[in-house]
Amino acid sequence: MIVYSIKPTRPEAHLFEVRCEIDHPQSPAQIVRLPAWIPGSYMIREFARNIVSFRATLSEGEPLPAEKVDKHTWRIAVPRGAARIVLTYEVYAWDLSVRSAHLDSTHGFFNGTSVFLAVDGRESDPCEVEIAPPTGPAYERWRVATALPRAPSGVEAHDPHAFGRFAAKNYDDLVDHPVEMGEFQLGHFTVAGVPHEVALSGRAECDMERLTTDLQRICEWQVRLFDSPPPMDYYLFLTTVVGDGYGGLEHRASTALLASRKDLPWIGMKKMSEAYRGFLGLCSHEYFHSWNVKRIKPAVFTPYQLEQENYTRLLWAFEGFTSYYDDLTLVRAGVIEVDDYLALLSKTISTVLRGPGRLRQSVAESSFDAWIKYYRQDENSPNAIVSYYAKGSLIALALDLKLRKASGGTRSLDDVMRHLWREHGLTGVGVGEEGVFEAVEAVSGSSALARWLRDAVNGTDDLPLERLLQPFGVEMEVTASNPSPSLGVKLGGGNGEVKLAVVYDGGAAQRAGLSAGDVLVALDGIRATNASLDEALTRRRAGDGMEILAFRRDELMRFQVTLDAPGEDTVKLGCARRASSTARTLRNGWLHGLQNHNENRSN
Repeated sequence: MIVYSIKPTRPEAHLFEVRCEIDHPQSPAQIVRLPAWIPGSYMIREFARNIVSFRATLSEGEPLPAEKVDKHTWRIAVPRGAARIVLTYEVYAWDLSVRSAHLDSTHGFFNGTSVFLAVDGRESDPCEVEIAPPTGPAYERWRVATALPRAPSGVEAHDPHAFGRFAAKNYDDLVDHPVEMGEFQLGHFTVAGVPHEVALSGRAECDMERLTTDLQRICEWQVRLFDSPPPMDYYLFLTTVVGDGYGGLEHRASTALLASRKDLPWIGMKKMSEAYRGFLGLCSHEYFHSWNVKRIKPAVFTPYQLEQENYTRLLWAFEGFTSYYDDLTLVRAGVIEVDDYLALLSKTISTVLRGPGRLRQSVAESSFDAWIKYYRQDENSPNAIVSYYAKGSLIALALDLKLRKASGGTRSLDDVMRHLWREHGLTGVGVGEEGVFEAVEAVSGSSALARWLRDAVNGTDDLPLERLLQPFGVEMEVTASNPSPSLGVKLGGGNGEVKLAVVYDGGAAQRAGLSAGDVLVALDGIRATNASLDEALTRRRAGDGMEILAFRRDELMRFQVTLDAPGEDTVKLGCARRASSTARTLRNGWLHGLQNHNENRSN
């Protein structure tokens, strides 16, 4: 067994002290390493850079030589016959995100990948971790929120959120349970007999009853979708609330969330706010991951290789399909109305249409290159990449509509997800790179549909969504977001500057020679401001010219721009007023779900 302990020894300095006790260490040398990335966030993050001190001793305290052999690996010299060695190190924790660790005098949060060293050759060993509070009266009310179970060897705690000893089956299990410590609000609900909790850390005013009621409906619907008991014994929505923040990361029995205060429902809220609807969509997304990617997972993730990139071309299925179901769950669970869902779907389609990169990169390529492109975006990213989240969700939509139309509503993407759950989630067998296509063919009985899906994920063509939605009685209107002619840029900057954040490929600005980072100072001899640029474009037509003066670095440059017609990149979906009964039946099956599945089971 590997035994860890962690304590916020100096919250004011953002330092955790971690101990790792290794019995029967390898001799003459024991190798340990810290992960370079965290599952669910596909970027090398170099967590070891936050280890600020490191020492190794025998259990009696005698120092041992320890050598750092690469950026995240240490070699400890172990004398023959040593029964146990102890590693003690400090971790700097000042990353307020869902991916790493954060500590100050108000709270502590960590993911295991940021603080727990993996012991080479012992990754399958059971682990225990003692989680201790900071010392001092200021921390007497601190508690712990985590989905890690209590260790049998620990002292029985009357408060389920008391500090103490926790257990994990192995290293992978240990680092898949984030931990929050501090003072937090708790909400409770049950789904299919499984207790669920919400922990809100931070200064938050929240209608907890409304939040837990809405989350319960979301979770219950997803459990019914997969037609089996929840895959966990307890689930925790671990939420850090700040003034302005957003993010989520999935884990096997919990999710770490970062939310703005405005994202939460307040007592007396009558109409659901857009921010709260977005937060529920985030919660829905991360909960759906309990099945899709945490248990139904790519074969290359079984097991994870946390010291290096793990390449797959399937993130369009694991993130894209999850993105499709996150908002769809809200309407199917009755949390939002159909019009609200169609507005959310319209926004996703518009987002994809506005990115020229969709015509250059497939979602399969985007998945493979996530490590160097999607998670490392720059000023040219909109021209070069496509989101496997957003376009992946539209491929899921198209596939769902095709399955439903071809089968008269008796087959759908829901059946594909249940097939993947039975064949992979329940068995622990990873999904091969062809596995999703094989599942679609198995469910539909159509090799042609599997070929269509393969072409869609490997190609860059726009999806024929208007044609696919028509049989469901849903109309799609595509217009320009702004009737004014287009300069082909996205603005950024601040402090009164008109700075080009993105120059779109093939647009008017790029043709004239403008570049991202340029600061506009004059438009046809008039000082450039955001307001004057809007007014200048409003007064002109496509094909008109405009002289722009701009600074590139410290050099003043002159450009002659010929304006383009506005692009049709804004989608509005709505239910057709005169839809046929067949279309209404298909639409109801799509937007409300499960009826056909339940009917098939009863026949």
